[in-house]
Amino acid sequence: MALYILYESASGFALFHAHGLDEIGQNTEAVRNSVTDLNRFGKAVQLTAFLPFGSALDALKQCNAVSEGLLTDELRSFLELNLPKVKEGKKAKFSLGVADPKIGSQIAELTTIPCQSNEFVGELLRGVRLHFDKFLKDLKPGDLEKAQLGLGHSYSRAKVKFNVNRVDNMVIQAIFLLDTLDKDINSFAMRVREWYSWHFPELVKIINDNYLYAKVAKFIEDKSMLAEDKIPGLTDIVGDEDKAKEIVDAAKASMGQDLSPVDLINVQQFAQRVMDLSDYRRRLYDYLVTKMNGIAPNLASLIGEVVGARLISHAGSLTNLAKCPSSTLQILGAEKALFRALKTKGNTPKYGLIFHSSFIGRASARNKGRMARYLANKCSIASRIDCFSEGDTSAFGEKLREQVEERLDFYDKGVAPRKNIDVMKSAIESAQNKDTQMETEVPVEVSNKKSKKKKSKGSADEGEDMLVDKPAEITNGGALEDHKSEKKKKKEKKKLGQEMELRDEGGDMATTNGDAGEDHKSEKKKKKKEKRKLEQQDEDGAIGVENELHETIKKRKKEKRDDGEGLENDKETKKKKSKVAYGE
Repeated sequence: MALYILYESASGFALFHAHGLDEIGQNTEAVRNSVTDLNRFGKAVQLTAFLPFGSALDALKQCNAVSEGLLTDELRSFLELNLPKVKEGKKAKFSLGVADPKIGSQIAELTTIPCQSNEFVGELLRGVRLHFDKFLKDLKPGDLEKAQLGLGHSYSRAKVKFNVNRVDNMVIQAIFLLDTLDKDINSFAMRVREWYSWHFPELVKIINDNYLYAKVAKFIEDKSMLAEDKIPGLTDIVGDEDKAKEIVDAAKASMGQDLSPVDLINVQQFAQRVMDLSDYRRRLYDYLVTKMNGIAPNLASLIGEVVGARLISHAGSLTNLAKCPSSTLQILGAEKALFRALKTKGNTPKYGLIFHSSFIGRASARNKGRMARYLANKCSIASRIDCFSEGDTSAFGEKLREQVEERLDFYDKGVAPRKNIDVMKSAIESAQNKDTQMETEVPVEVSNKKSKKKKSKGSADEGEDMLVDKPAEITNGGALEDHKSEKKKKKEKKKLGQEMELRDEGGDMATTNGDAGEDHKSEKKKKKKEKRKLEQQDEDGAIGVENELHETIKKRKKEKRDDGEGLENDKETKKKKSKVAYGE
């Protein structure tokens, strides 16, 4: 069987024909020894065809497709033109050797060309790669190296761009910066407190918040200049007039030492820096929340934005977190404690980063381990949905959060939670409903406008009753309202049919009692009239349905009365006959 080899180089696709190699003689060691010698290798492998790339962009496109295991149109046409054609219903007398089995399976599926990828083909490709510049005669000495370098740079640049644009990298950097800012702001705020306490030590006991302390210290500056005219400004900062008065009174009787103007300026500048850092930390937190709602909405709605971001950063990416089993996710962040416990044969940790979640804090001490295991299970589900789903919806995360709440109630009160399959079904339905609402928002508004116009025209032209207007509104509404009106029509037809059957039974009773011919004729006429009315209803819609129902009900009542009177007359005649028979 003939063997062809496909080689993807930086300058183009090359097809080689390996001839003179029997299946028995396909010894990899022999091929490995003959690869280095061009004279021996050139006799066994010869160049059949070469397809150069048109540009650097085309080379990058083909390289990306091959690395992902995709068959491009250019490569497919190149193979179909240069490989022997196979007749329908017959096996191919050749095979194509490829380096990557993924691209080989893709070629075999789309073109029915038999492909193989094994150690023998790999050794042949190694020899082709080593002597490739010798097979192409038109290549200059440095052309192939330049093409390889340019394609390598563009390929790696495209991969780096892909990683940079992925939002989970932004989340990882943001959460690292947020943790660093928290530490720095705390240490800087403590330094402001210690520094300004030399001048105004009583202020520390009055104001506990670090941000407010820095703001008040910058506002007061020199305590000796603090008077009652600054109380409104202090109340704006502190938010309490009594506390502002307390600060002014404490400044008057303060035990702190006086500071020089230069020292006060430095304290104010440092307090301003602390305030700026606090404001930036708040903005960074808002940025992190928006990013987490974009990349992992279900994980964020389940466990919170900060804890979810810490899990993603510790795992390395959202994909790595999705690959983690729930048992690994449960102890993420507690690796030291885990390995210490394994080394000393002690108790392993129950939770890692997920301990910062409010659910574990709310659980009792006896149920913290159970709650951590259950929460890790739901977090792994949410991370996989966020990683591999195409749509951005938080419906699954909300339902999973409800499940965790139900589990907490089950541990505390014994209330049985819902089954997982029912919760997932409701989550899928809610996600689908949100998608349909987004799609149908604009068309529904347009149909409502049209219905309003039609209603206004109808009210101007005809002064009908409310009973007549309601069906008209139904027919002029949207598609859902038309569907409901059709159902109502069917129900009303069924009711009318049942009434006709009841009348038939009443008519039979009347014929047995007397005047059979006349009643039968009148019933036929009534049936014909009712059929005509039904046909008119189908043509006109549901306009006069309610009026006809009222009329039929009245007729039915009248007929019942007539039938009752006829029966009473029959009874009286029978009684008279019986009295005459007994001689009364």
